[in-house]
Amino acid sequence: MRWVMISFAFMATVLNYLHRLSFNYLTAKGPLHDMIPDDAFGYIATAFFVAYMLSNAFSGFVIDRLGTKLGYALCMAFWTTAGLLHAVAMVPFQFGIFRFLLGLGEAGNWPAAIKLTGEWFPPEERSTASGIFNSGAAVGAIVAPPLIAWLGVTFGWQMTFVVIGALGYLWLVAFWFTYYTPEKEANLPVLRKIPPLKLLKSKFVWSLTLSKVFMDPVWYFITFWIGRYLADVHHWDLATIGWFATIPFIVADLGNILGGLFTQLIIRKGVPIHKARKIAVGIFGFIMALSLISGPLVIVSPASALAVLAIAGFGYAAYTANTMAFPADVVPPNATASVWGVASVGAGLGGAVFQSLSGLAVKNISATAGYSVAYNTVFLGYGLLALIGLSIILFVMGPLIIDEKLQIITQEPVK
Repeated sequence: MRWVMISFAFMATVLNYLHRLSFNYLTAKGPLHDMIPDDAFGYIATAFFVAYMLSNAFSGFVIDRLGTKLGYALCMAFWTTAGLLHAVAMVPFQFGIFRFLLGLGEAGNWPAAIKLTGEWFPPEERSTASGIFNSGAAVGAIVAPPLIAWLGVTFGWQMTFVVIGALGYLWLVAFWFTYYTPEKEANLPVLRKIPPLKLLKSKFVWSLTLSKVFMDPVWYFITFWIGRYLADVHHWDLATIGWFATIPFIVADLGNILGGLFTQLIIRKGVPIHKARKIAVGIFGFIMALSLISGPLVIVSPASALAVLAIAGFGYAAYTANTMAFPADVVPPNATASVWGVASVGAGLGGAVFQSLSGLAVKNISATAGYSVAYNTVFLGYGLLALIGLSIILFVMGPLIIDEKLQIITQEPVK
């Protein structure tokens, strides 16, 4: 049953990205592109990530308290409804409001999925399981361009949001009548919850959070801006974008699976779990950073641009498949969702700041030097951000071993 359960997390993540990316591709060309200029697009993306940051501050704690089933279901219901509301927006400000609501709901997907993984999978399989459900992000990004392009061209942008919303409600019904907590987890004694301030004082938690400020915006840039990049620099139309923009995400999907399997393999070869995770993130994080830094030097055509983005996406996905296994290695089981939620505040903060900066950079640099120079500058910047995030994990975080101080807090069962 654990493979059935992880499939729900996988499909939820696919839907999460369909909702997240539908607006981005529908604004690459057509009436929504004319309505929303580059700087407004950046600000609307910032609205999403501000909400994402705020929601992550509490969503993990709520999911730990409500449990996986109810917590996951509430998240899906909220973000699906917010996505559906996009169909009635008429001006950029309204899109900003609905993107904000979407960010509030979508943030809960990863804490809930990580809690599900911790309940159903043993430690040596968690990086692989995390890679499986997180591959839903890449699959969603693969499905989104052709599906959204086809829906948008055939039925219009409003109906596109309606159809994607309907898929979310179907998942919600199936999950509610299928999911249960495994018996070994359900029968564990109820342990004391770790106060939020205690978590924040943990070196592991604050360093993971800080790393995500710099690392996660790289992926957000690729997923949010690829459509506009291909249209602005390479002059592709929506239909062409719909087919070829899938390439980086197909490669990223391989990263989700291979990144987890690589770590599982070297663990079986005798490398300690905590060292194996650090080896993996070091390799894959460096691949991501190097590809973007070299982008301005090697991009000479749409094909080479897609190759650079594909390698960066592969590195990020493989890196993330391993970092998602970090919380269950270090903190008690009743705090895994909370820790990932807190850490993802960093992702939301980084996304909010760097999405706005991306929009301003593209608008201002392109006005004087053209779109190609503008995007090359942004590529270089995100490559440097990835190096900063990776350095925090490797040189600041410390070993990935059980945090005894946090374990002590939970020792006495709640009366």
